[in-house]
Amino acid sequence: MAARTAGVEPPACGRVVTMTADSIVAAAVANNAAWCDLVCRCAGLATVRGPALWSTPRRSPVAYPDAVTLRPNVPEAEVLGAVDDSPGASVKDSFADLDLAPYGWSVLFDARWVTRSAPSAAALQLPWRTVDRDALPRWLDAHGSDAITPGVLDDPDVRLLLAADGDVALAVAALNRSGAGTRTVVGVSNVQALAVEPDRVWSDLVLLARDLLGPHPLVGYESGDDLAAPLTAGFEPVGPLRVWLR
Repeated sequence: MAARTAGVEPPACGRVVTMTADSIVAAAVANNAAWCDLVCRCAGLATVRGPALWSTPRRSPVAYPDAVTLRPNVPEAEVLGAVDDSPGASVKDSFADLDLAPYGWSVLFDARWVTRSAPSAAALQLPWRTVDRDALPRWLDAHGSDAITPGVLDDPDVRLLLAADGDVALAVAALNRSGAGTRTVVGVSNVQALAVEPDRVWSDLVLLARDLLGPHPLVGYESGDDLAAPLTAGFEPVGPLRVWLR
């Protein structure tokens, strides 16, 4: 039986797509860790990346994890030994297979990794712009965060996006590209639909990712009710993740 594929629709010519569900999850995990690493380094934090774990020994910016598991079955002691194990710390359990409850941690939320192939060209529904340093304060204000610093915008594989109607921010999002060759993916994150339907936001983001960073598979994660919009936009759930909070 052929391996199940995910996030890549079979091309019309019938070529076999080789990115399996396991490999697309691994690419999604690596992409998210790369994004967390960039945000933390640009905030002046030291980071460490090994074969099993990404981490920062000092507290990460708000809403960013202090560690991300990069493969299944990472020992809990290895994870906790890499972070500041004090109240407020968080760990992204990328395969939902850690048990940190005995160590005083609780589950903040459960989510699903999602993926889809790059779409065909189509018209955008919303008035989007790519955010530069001058527009970053507006993006941060709309997002309700100050975690992203100007240095993030210097990375050629990153785009921050803002949809606005005059002075009214309609939606924000972030895109980041990672990997190489046929394993290149574009991560979709920090999505907030502020004054427009989430379905319209996600439908536009798949087009923007293709236009701005290339026709690569798209990856990301969402939880709860927020999962509905990416699924409507053609994303497929491919694996669980969990975020733990100290």
